[in-house]
Amino acid sequence: MNELELKKKANDVRKGIVTAVHAAKAGHPGGSLSAADIMTYLYFEEMNIDPADPKKDDRDRFVLSKGHVAPALYSTLANRGYFPVEELETLRKLGSRLQGHPCMQETPGVDMSSGSLGQGLSAAVGMALSARLLNKDYRVYALCGDGEIQEGQIWEAAMFAGHRKLDNLCVIVDNNGLQIDGKIEDVCSPYPIADKFKAFNFNVIEIDGHDFSQIADAFKKARETKGMPTAIIAKTTKGKGVSFMENQASWHGTAPNDEQYAVAMEDLERIGKEYV
Repeated sequence: MNELELKKKANDVRKGIVTAVHAAKAGHPGGSLSAADIMTYLYFEEMNIDPADPKKDDRDRFVLSKGHVAPALYSTLANRGYFPVEELETLRKLGSRLQGHPCMQETPGVDMSSGSLGQGLSAAVGMALSARLLNKDYRVYALCGDGEIQEGQIWEAAMFAGHRKLDNLCVIVDNNGLQIDGKIEDVCSPYPIADKFKAFNFNVIEIDGHDFSQIADAFKKARETKGMPTAIIAKTTKGKGVSFMENQASWHGTAPNDEQYAVAMEDLERIGKEYV
C-alpha cells in the first residue's frame, strides 16, 4: 500500500475504534486512536500474516502489551479481514468474541492475551526466544504504552532481551504523553525513554508515530539490525483524529455518548475525504 492508502486505512481503523467503544458504552478510545497508525502499518505492510490462516506456524507475532487499547487491535484485525467489521459493535457484550482485553482463545488473530500492564513484553520476549531456539525466522512485535513502562517487569524483560541479543524482537512504545491520571511526566516520569532502552542494549529509533514514511523507515531499520533488539519510540497524540479527544487524559477510558459519537465520526469523515 502507498502512503495515501495507509492513511485511508488508518482512518477506517479509527472509525472502527470509535464505533466499537460507543456501542459498548465503555472502553479506551484515547490510546487506541494514538496507536492506530502504528497498528495499521504493522498489519497491512510489516508483518508476515494471513487472515485466512491466523495460526500459521511461520507468522510474525504481535503482543498488545497495553491490552486496554483492544479496540485498536480489534478494528485493525477486522479491517484486515480476520472477522467482519460489523462485529466491532459487539465489543464487551455478553457472548462476544471481542472482550474488553484481548483473548487469544476467543479472537482470531490475537497471539497473546493481555491486559495486566507490564506483562505483555515478557510474553513477547519469550516468543522471540522460542523462535531462536526452534530455528524459526518469524519476528515478534510488542506495543507498550508510555505509562505502562512505569512497570518494573517491562525493564526485566528488556534486560533479558538485550542480554540475549534478540534481534527478532521489536518493541514499540506509544509515547502519547498521557495516562489515566494525567501526564506521564507528572505521574511517574519514564523519561528519557530512549536512553533507558539503550542502557539495556537495544537499538533505539525515535519517530513521529503518525508519519507513515518514518514508521516504514523505522521498521526497515529494525529488520536490518542484527545482534540486538529494537525499540521504536513513537511520539503520538492521544485521541488522534477526534477533535475533542486529542491530548485529553479524560478520554483515556471514557466512551462517547450519542452526540459525541456523531461529532467524532464527522471529524473522521472529514479527514477521510482528504485522502480521496
